[in-house]
Amino acid sequence: MLNKNRQKNAEARKSAKMHTFLNNSAAFLAKTSKMDSELYIKNNVKRGLRNANGTGVIVGLTRVGEVVGYKVDENGNKIPTEGKLYYRGYDVEDIVNNCVKENRFGFEEVTFLLLFGKLPSKSELEDFRTLLGSKRDLPNGFARDMILTTPSNNIMNKLARSILALYCYDDNPDDISISNVLKQSISLIGYFPALIAYAYQAKSSFYDNLSLHLHNPIPELSTSENILRMIRPTGEYTDLEARLLDISMILHAEHGGGNNSSFTTHLVSSTGTDTYSAISAAVGSLKGPKHGGANIAVINMMADIKKHVPNYKNQGKLDDYLVKLLKKEAYDKQGLIYGMGHAIYTLSDPRAKLLKAMAKKLAESKDLIDDFLLCDYIEKRTPELFAEVNGVEKPMPANVDLYSGFVYDALNIPISIATPLFATARLSGWCAHRVEELIAGGKLMRPAYSCVQESLDYIPIGNRSSKFV
Repeated sequence: MLNKNRQKNAEARKSAKMHTFLNNSAAFLAKTSKMDSELYIKNNVKRGLRNANGTGVIVGLTRVGEVVGYKVDENGNKIPTEGKLYYRGYDVEDIVNNCVKENRFGFEEVTFLLLFGKLPSKSELEDFRTLLGSKRDLPNGFARDMILTTPSNNIMNKLARSILALYCYDDNPDDISISNVLKQSISLIGYFPALIAYAYQAKSSFYDNLSLHLHNPIPELSTSENILRMIRPTGEYTDLEARLLDISMILHAEHGGGNNSSFTTHLVSSTGTDTYSAISAAVGSLKGPKHGGANIAVINMMADIKKHVPNYKNQGKLDDYLVKLLKKEAYDKQGLIYGMGHAIYTLSDPRAKLLKAMAKKLAESKDLIDDFLLCDYIEKRTPELFAEVNGVEKPMPANVDLYSGFVYDALNIPISIATPLFATARLSGWCAHRVEELIAGGKLMRPAYSCVQESLDYIPIGNRSSKFV
């Protein structure tokens, strides 16, 4: 017993020593790694790959998608304009409206369009759906060995690991010929609903002590139907629910080559690496809360508003709380109203407009019209309150996350699946950008960083300080 206590005390001392070392080194790095903002100006650095007027630095060309949110005049000033989003030259509003008009699922059609650069004929679309259906089931033993036996509390983490693990189930994983990359892409797109559903079920069972519900995917069902079927204990869903999720996925499938995860796909693909490495890197990018977690931020913010303003029909009290959000006095104290404003769109986000129309139908069917009207009020009132608080008037449209957050909440989609659903939709765009980079890129991306560290004389080890100074 005495030896065990000594060993335990020794381990505690080692742990405390390591903790102190890490804290001191972190403080040293925080002090020595800071950059004076003037250095960026002096060295003409485009921080965040953005120009001085906030527009993105042009680093490549693409035919996959186009995001139009403003015009630039001859002086380089941004001129606000109504937002437009194009997939392979086709207006996403036309795509969605046609799917709604014909009462059919459209995500598979959009995936075909993004991958192959053309709208499919009826027979081509049927063949493609059949091909995707044949890839719904994961490889034999994969769900058990790679997901259920090693659950993760973060589904995006599990998704990235699962993608890398699929490399081992591919007979020719490093072949980057276009035909093979397309084959790998289709397989991944087919697998994704099962990957996120089983990862969610494993997390729920292992970390949340909930019952484990595993449903096999059905090849004949659409992507959105399979997702809802596999994440719900009973496997039940309504047609409206599935169609609204389908529209949400269409709207998240692509957003130009400059968004962080699509750029990551281009960047990593330029090295000539395999498909699984490139797509897992994109998932890692999307996992970041500054990129893919915006819809989660909306859901959490809405819950916070309802908590502090139970009667959110009282516009006066609601305004007071929204002002507190803008003044960094409430919620996460970041001064943001999530779901409002966008880095590119100035007057309107076309995705938000399209999703809002369908979200209202969902709200009416689920008796959530008051929650929908709360989103609508925030959309209309935030620009006015922002101007009052900051003394600056500027266009501030609702972005897609305001209504996708509402949709996910209304569909009872667990918050831990919100970003994985985003990844499932955006995978189609990532794969299209990967193919494009392999065909048209042809050059390793190698940007430069200017080193601003002055030269130092080497110090013999006996003369060095033992402390971080």
